[in-house]
Amino acid sequence: MTLIYAGLSLGAVYALVATGYNIVFIASHSFNFAQAQLMMIGAFVTYAGYVTFKLPTVAVLALAMVVVAAIAALEERIAIRPVSDHQTQLITTLGFGTVLTGVAQLIWGTQPRTVPFVGGDTAITFAGGRAYPVEIALVVFAVLLVVAINLYTRYRMGGLAIVAMSEDTEAATLRGIDVRKLAFVAFAVTGVLGGLMGAMIAPKTYAVATLGAALALKGFVALAIGGFGSMYGGLIGGFVIGLVEQVVGRYLDANLINLSVFAVLLLVLMIRPTGLFGRVQERVV
Repeated sequence: MTLIYAGLSLGAVYALVATGYNIVFIASHSFNFAQAQLMMIGAFVTYAGYVTFKLPTVAVLALAMVVVAAIAALEERIAIRPVSDHQTQLITTLGFGTVLTGVAQLIWGTQPRTVPFVGGDTAITFAGGRAYPVEIALVVFAVLLVVAINLYTRYRMGGLAIVAMSEDTEAATLRGIDVRKLAFVAFAVTGVLGGLMGAMIAPKTYAVATLGAALALKGFVALAIGGFGSMYGGLIGGFVIGLVEQVVGRYLDANLINLSVFAVLLLVLMIRPTGLFGRVQERVV
């Protein structure tokens, strides 16, 4: 059970990255490959809030969300809006993420920074296994966040507008939806959530400038396993990767972790090319 708890908590980190990818994908059918770097900045801001400025938890979370939201809004203006096609946006967002990594190295250096967790660091025994409070919090947070986003896109007007824009941008525009404004809002929301996600994962992953690069690929793999556009799929995909990494590292060889993850990805895509929860959209021509 201890191994399972560790795998689920690690998978929750990957699932949070996949969730950020999914929000932008649902809104605009493009990928924000700087999402993991936005979470990395959120982790560093959390470190600064706790350690440097000695702020209370509420203020730290608010600071992380505001700072990362502002950076995400800037990214939308300079890396997304001037570019018309989605393929080029992959390059511009990747470049923006690289810039964020460089800025983080200049400000905070290359050494990992320990970030305290408000729930403490004493392991808890539960159902035959031991887990740290931050690990439990990560799993609960990831599940609740995905459920909340899924409910919002199904039952709230703003969420329905995003789904409509994803289905047919031209039809959504004709129905009075401001597509450009909604895409900007989606990016800002990923920034707000990225700051909050960074604050949540920082006590487990530490605040380090290479965090974004480490999480970006695994988050994309989680999304591919779960299915593009599926919030629940990204969550399950993250959990699958986390469990596979822990099991392989414990019972086989740590050097085989990355190989095993991509083997699982290939297996899933061979069986279901759209991912576990992806859907094939058919259109009559």
